[in-house]
Amino acid sequence: MSRPPLPPFTRETAAQKARMAEDAWNSRDPARVALAYTEDSRWRNRSEVFHGREAIVAFLTRKWEKEQDYRLIKDLWAFDDNRIAVRFQYEWHDASGQWYRSYGNEQWEFDEHGLMRRREASINDIAIAEKERRFHWPAPGPRPADVPGLGNDPF
Repeated sequence: MSRPPLPPFTRETAAQKARMAEDAWNSRDPARVALAYTEDSRWRNRSEVFHGREAIVAFLTRKWEKEQDYRLIKDLWAFDDNRIAVRFQYEWHDASGQWYRSYGNEQWEFDEHGLMRRREASINDIAIAEKERRFHWPAPGPRPADVPGLGNDPF
């Protein structure tokens, strides 16, 4: 299976890959998201380390059960050959209604077919009031084209 764009990445194709990942994650469909990764993809997400598509689906299922009304923006940070780094923010609330904004960085490594074989994510959560939310498009679903990325001052 091939998942264009393929490495080596240009600025344009790396940004396209980041937006495709953002759109998939905003679907909140664990099975759909997992298809972008190799069968034996290795992940570090916060303090969890695991590998394989089945583990990815299980992880994302747990994640989106906890992180309700999830909305994500990913922006390209850097790229080289078969690697991409992104910075991201997402907003969500827990079962009690407390809203959070999560900030983070990810490093991705792709195989020759454009599937991600390694993902490392560092993430911090900040409790916010509902009135402080920035991401208001209908969810689940992709960020609309008229909603900008994180820009030069994402804080």
